[in-house]
Amino acid sequence: MVGNNPSIFQGEGYDFIELREYMPGDDIRHIDWNITAKLQKPFIKIFREERELNIVIVSVLNGSVHFGSKKFKQESIAEVAALLSYSTLKNGDLLSSYIFTDEMISSSKPSKKLHQIQKSVEDILSFDAINKKVDFKVIADTLFKRLKRKSLVLVIGDYFEIPDFKLLARKHEVLSIIVRDRLEENPPAMGFASLVDPESGAVLEGDFNSSSVKAYSKKVQAHDHRLYDTLRKDQIRFCKIYTDSLAGVELRRLFEGR
Repeated sequence: MVGNNPSIFQGEGYDFIELREYMPGDDIRHIDWNITAKLQKPFIKIFREERELNIVIVSVLNGSVHFGSKKFKQESIAEVAALLSYSTLKNGDLLSSYIFTDEMISSSKPSKKLHQIQKSVEDILSFDAINKKVDFKVIADTLFKRLKRKSLVLVIGDYFEIPDFKLLARKHEVLSIIVRDRLEENPPAMGFASLVDPESGAVLEGDFNSSSVKAYSKKVQAHDHRLYDTLRKDQIRFCKIYTDSLAGVELRRLFEGR
């Protein structure tokens, strides 16, 4: 099937799109030496993918997704996975799905069957994420070994750990979709309270006054700045979707922004 997908995979298509400056990790076989000589900087050719894409949707379901003020993050991850899955099949591309914690929970082979979407969404919604941890190294290593064909890999999670997708992104095109709840980024002052960590099961008791929750919010912001810097450094596009926002709108902005 001939596709119409602009791709970072140089040399896979027939139709030339544009030139861009060479970046570390690009295939040197696709350097345009004439332009490079004229501009004294290495440039490579970008082509249009000539075949159907292999879309891989990865849902990361550690304990912290069992949280939400309007709805659980786990439900939002299922919604995002469903939107991406239906869009994939509507576009005539191949779809495969994975669920990860600190290990691979489930996987599906590349397919174009609609019932696969229903099963994957049900698996996400029914999964018991309590006390489950995330290991992005396991995710990156597993996908690097299992995905033989160049793919578009969409990793959906709350990203309270910073991933290292550098090697995976050299082989595939990786996009990160960060699902959060506004309350966990900017909680209100609660006074004396007991909080349970859904990932470790630890109970934290204390006075959550305005100064302590402000300090917490600053830590979340600092974490996110490190996260964004890491993703940009690894040439991974990303977006953030909140549980009370319209997932379709945010996803459209992400894909139209390439």
